[in-house]
Amino acid sequence: MKEKIEAAESFVKQELGSDSSGHDWHHIDRVRKNAYLIWSNHKEADWFIIEMAALLHDIPDDKLNESEEAGWAKLDSFLQSLQLEQDLADKIGSCIETVSFKAGREIELNSMEAKIVQDADRLDALGAIGIARTFAFGGKKGHPIFEPAQEVRGEMTLEEYRNGSSSSVNHFYEKLLKLKDKMNTERARQLAEERHRFMENFLEQFYSEWNGQA
Repeated sequence: MKEKIEAAESFVKQELGSDSSGHDWHHIDRVRKNAYLIWSNHKEADWFIIEMAALLHDIPDDKLNESEEAGWAKLDSFLQSLQLEQDLADKIGSCIETVSFKAGREIELNSMEAKIVQDADRLDALGAIGIARTFAFGGKKGHPIFEPAQEVRGEMTLEEYRNGSSSSVNHFYEKLLKLKDKMNTERARQLAEERHRFMENFLEQFYSEWNGQA
């Protein structure tokens, strides 16, 4: 299976290598590393499925494609080129389909592999890396760093979440600070706790400086 992994690595570097929104190759590789940390506590899960899903999870993302359908067509075409057994390709695709936050939608995950990949991706949205990615993505989308008069959005449709008006700081409350309690595995919850506290401390310092008190 080594050649399949190497093919996936090359494909992702080609597709996302120049991304500047926080979804580049380094994000993908960090998700894989996070997944390995979690999998070390759940080795009954299939590592090949986990690694492939971690590597390919952003390929069909609607944020990074003309449409969600175009993204899935790209992923399906690549998986077919690997000539995997259909059951294996389906399991990889199923993991990828359940990764995204997408306005906080709740999807029942039907495998440990899917739980691990989702947790691994969410961990990379937390902590110091998560903060850096938030402001990179906000700048890419043209969002202000912070707009005090702009209220934090509550329940949203996917369209509102993707295209509505927000700020990078508001994104902490609309998504990032919710992730700690959405982890599926105990190991991910442990890792998320520290990263969550780091973000809370960052916001405290941010507001202090913003208000001229630091």
